[in-house]
Amino acid sequence: MTFCARVIASLALLVLAGCGGGGLTDQRPDASLEVISSASYRHPGPPALTLYTMINNRSGAGAHTSLMINASQRVIFDPAGTVRLRAVPERNDVLYGVTPGVADFYARAHARETYHVVMQRIEVSPDVAERALRLATVSGPVASAQCALSTAGLLRQLPGFQNVGSTWFPKRLMADFGELPGVQTSRLFENDSDDKAVAIAQFEQAVLQ
Repeated sequence: MTFCARVIASLALLVLAGCGGGGLTDQRPDASLEVISSASYRHPGPPALTLYTMINNRSGAGAHTSLMINASQRVIFDPAGTVRLRAVPERNDVLYGVTPGVADFYARAHARETYHVVMQRIEVSPDVAERALRLATVSGPVASAQCALSTAGLLRQLPGFQNVGSTWFPKRLMADFGELPGVQTSRLFENDSDDKAVAIAQFEQAVLQ
């Protein structure tokens, strides 16, 4: 196999295994600015960034990267993500109105029999959190398989995060993020069905009742 053929094959595998490769697509139009404003949620906790990394339980490969930002409001930058809820407005790959219930569901929707979720949280200054929020709102929409690349690009623009490497691979970003001082790491394992659509439907039914 030639070098070019190997590169093309590697990129094909990355697209299949990475962000947006789960079979779900978000066909909704972007929420209006009015809807986003009305859904804004300010979390009372300290300013913080939480990096989510979805790991394939069978291969150990990284499958998706996203970033929860707690600033003047709490959002999730979910580049090329596939978990979308009718009750949670989304615009350019940013999910708004991330209440405790939404944050809990978001993690649990990704943790299932075939994947687990690594959550790495670091407290930051209000200025850094606000800058992350501003960057997230102008970073999307992100093309499929570029979730880690776009998230790393956002982080590298923040004071104190310059040592985060530019990478296409979620686990490489997870490793770099884990080397930052003060990071708290947790993992979520669940045995739900591999079909995220089932979890989404169940959550929306509970919310609408």
